[in-house]
Amino acid sequence: MLTKKQNLLETIRGGHPDRYVNQFEYLSLVLDPVTAAGLGTVKKGGFFMNGWGVRMEFPQDAPGPFPNNAEEYLVVKDIAKWRESVKEPPVVLPEEAWRSCVEQVNKIDRNETFVAPIIVPGIFDKLHYLMGMENTLINFYEEPECMLELIDYLTDYEIRAAREIVDHIHPDAIFHHDDWGSQHSSILSPTMFEKFFVPAYQKIYGFWKQNGVELIVHHNDSYSANLVPGMIKMGIDIWQGAMTSNDIPKLVKQYGGQISFHGNIDNHAIDHPDWSREEVQNETIRRVREVGSKSYFIPGTVMGEPGSIFQEVYDIVSETICNINRQEQQT
Repeated sequence: MLTKKQNLLETIRGGHPDRYVNQFEYLSLVLDPVTAAGLGTVKKGGFFMNGWGVRMEFPQDAPGPFPNNAEEYLVVKDIAKWRESVKEPPVVLPEEAWRSCVEQVNKIDRNETFVAPIIVPGIFDKLHYLMGMENTLINFYEEPECMLELIDYLTDYEIRAAREIVDHIHPDAIFHHDDWGSQHSSILSPTMFEKFFVPAYQKIYGFWKQNGVELIVHHNDSYSANLVPGMIKMGIDIWQGAMTSNDIPKLVKQYGGQISFHGNIDNHAIDHPDWSREEVQNETIRRVREVGSKSYFIPGTVMGEPGSIFQEVYDIVSETICNINRQEQQT
């Protein structure tokens, strides 16, 4: 029987996986102190200023914290003056700040899973955190040069942060967040995506690959089928969060061998207050069967972490995938 790591590599390389990869089982996720310095912390019902000066709020009924982009809280009010207002969080930290992260990593069996720091938020998310979504989209059209300058600045920050992470925990993979669409459409056209984001991520993901990272996993729980060619150029190995609206069976056939897809089980379909075990099981089986291939496909929910709003839902999906694997091995 292949290890979780071996089975994942067989899956994304078009080899001979002996079972479906089960959701996030192939990644051992860690939160490094550099990323944490940018994120900050908050409890449900509260608010805080993150490391970039963005006011983050965590409503009681929300799955996570979100930026408050009211005018009075915007970090960037005038994109032409972004250098005056954008101040990055610290990248070089005392060794003591790394101690618990290093201890966590040292306990991980790298033969079984990939050590993967969680990198969040991504470049696009940082932009709309800093200036709000509406201003971000307007500035792409009205002030493209300023936006490219800011993207270069954020890219440089990410690479310097990556260097610290590499030096301290030597990751085998990264799990990088950046959402690029809604459920039914990408936010940017492929042409604008290629102009503003592909070069930045080629630098970022290129740095990771040049420094021992074998696997680039990118979270983007949205419609982005039209952006897949750009993702491939960036160097993404696995698109995690691939929603059903992307027609995953078609994408696997069209792009398998260049990129793999982790998802196809939408949280909104099963992860809701009225969920039932039968509903979760049936949806999981249906979505696994419709792809019908272990190559280039990892079944899982599309949420950007191994969990769900209603925790039992994630566990039932995992249990159902285990049962599918067991049944196939018996036939």
